[in-house]
Amino acid sequence: MTILLISLALLIGGYCIYGLLVEKVFGIDPKRLTPALSRTDGVDYVELPAWKVFLIQFLNIAGLGPIFGAIMGVMFGPMAFIWIVFGSIFGGAVHDFISAMMSVRSGGDSLPELVGRELGPVVKQIMRFVSVVLLILVGAVFVLTPAGLLDNMTPDYLSTNFWIAVIFIYYVMATLLPIDKLIGRFYPIFGFVLLFMAVGLLGVLLFGDVSIPDGFSSGLYNRHAAADTHPVFPMMFVSIACGAVSGFHATQSPMMARCIKNEKLARPVFYGAMIAEGLVALIWAAAAITFTGGYEGLAEYMAAHKGAGDLVTDISVGWLGAFGGVLAVLGVVAAPITTGDTALRSARLIAADFLHVDQSKLTRRLMVSLPLFAVTFGLMCIDFNVLWRYFAWTNQMLAAFTLWAATVYLARHGRFYIVTLIPALFMTMVVTTYILVAPSPEGFGLQMPVALAAGAGADAVCLLLFARYEVLRRTGRLIHEVAY
Repeated sequence: MTILLISLALLIGGYCIYGLLVEKVFGIDPKRLTPALSRTDGVDYVELPAWKVFLIQFLNIAGLGPIFGAIMGVMFGPMAFIWIVFGSIFGGAVHDFISAMMSVRSGGDSLPELVGRELGPVVKQIMRFVSVVLLILVGAVFVLTPAGLLDNMTPDYLSTNFWIAVIFIYYVMATLLPIDKLIGRFYPIFGFVLLFMAVGLLGVLLFGDVSIPDGFSSGLYNRHAAADTHPVFPMMFVSIACGAVSGFHATQSPMMARCIKNEKLARPVFYGAMIAEGLVALIWAAAAITFTGGYEGLAEYMAAHKGAGDLVTDISVGWLGAFGGVLAVLGVVAAPITTGDTALRSARLIAADFLHVDQSKLTRRLMVSLPLFAVTFGLMCIDFNVLWRYFAWTNQMLAAFTLWAATVYLARHGRFYIVTLIPALFMTMVVTTYILVAPSPEGFGLQMPVALAAGAGADAVCLLLFARYEVLRRTGRLIHEVAY
C-alpha cells in the first residue's frame, strides 16, 4: 500500500509542480483568443465549459487503454508502476499538453499539419497517411469488439451483425454532427463513470481487507511468464501506452483545442487529463495483482481466460458488487465505442485539413467522411489479428514523431526544449528497439544487443539532425516560415 500511496502522491505532485513548469516553458497567454472563439463554426469549433472539455478529453484519450494496457503491462512486474508514474509526468502529459497547445496556437490544426510544419513536407505526408490509417483501424476494431460483447449480453435475436449496424450508425452520427450535440452530451457522463469506477477500486485497495503484492521488496526483475521473449525494455513501454505515453492522444487533442475557451485551461485539460489517465492505470495495475494474488497469479489467470476483459468484470463485480457489474459493462462496452467514434471524427478532421475542405456544411463533411466510412466498413471484413499487433508500435512511433516536432517548435520559439527532447529520445529508442527485437510477425526477431545498438544509433542520428537544425537556426542560416 505504501508504494501505491507514494505513486498517487507523485502523480498529483507532478501535475502541480512539473505541469506548472511545462506551462511556463510553453508560455500560455490567457488574453489570446483561442480557436473556439476566433473560428467559431458551430460544428467543430464550439466553445464548451471547462469541465466538459476535461471529461471529453479524458475519455478521448482513455477508453480501455489505461485499463487493459495497465493489466497487460503489470505482468512485467514492479517496473510497470515506475513507468506509469514517471512516464505520465515527464512523457505523456508533456506530449499531450505541448501538442495540444501547438494546435491551439495554429488555429486547431490536426496532428499531421503540426508535425509536418516542424519536421518538413516528407514527414507531413507520412504522418497524414499513418494517422488516417491508424484512426480508421481503431474505428473498425472498436465496432467489432463492443458488438461482440453486446451480442453475448443480449437475447439471441440481437445478433453481432445487428450491434455492428447500430454502433456503425452511431459512429456516422458522432463523426458528422456538431461536437456539442452528441459527444458533448454523452462523453462527460461516460468519462465520469470511468473515473468513478477507478475511485471505487481505490477505496477497496486503501480501506478494504486486501494486501497489495507490489513486489518491490524482491527487486525490479521481469515477472512476465514469457520473460525470455518479452523483456521489460522495450516490451512493457509499448504495452502500457495510454497509461503513460501514447501518440494516439495527439490525434485526439486538436478536437478539444478547437473547443477550449482560454489558454489558462490548457494545463488542467490536457496535462491534467493525462495525469488522470495515469491514476486510472495505476489503480488498475494494483487491482490486477491484488485480486489475483500477485504476478504469478495474474499470469495464471490471463492464461486461463480470454483476456483482460474477463478480469475487469471479475474485479468490478467481486469488489463493487452488482453496481460494479453495471460500471464494468459501461466501461468495457462504452469505452471502446467512445474511442472508435472520436477516432473517425479525428480522421475526418485530418482529411479535411490536408484537402482544405471547409467543414461548416454537412454536405462537405459527408464528402470527406464517406470514403472513410467505406474503408472502415471494408476493413471490418478482414482478420485483424496481425494488423492489430502493429497498432501498439505505430501508436508509440506517432508519439516519438510528435515529441520531436514539439522539440523543434520549442527550440524555434526560444523555449526550454529539454522537456520534450529527453522523452523524444527515449521513445525513439523504444520504438526502434521494439520493432527489431519483437518476434515475427510483429517485428524482425533480432537479438537484443543488435536491437539496442540500432536504437542507440537512431537516437544519435535524430540528435545530430536536431543539433544541425539548432546551429543553422541560431546562425540565421535557416528560414522557417510559420504563421502563428
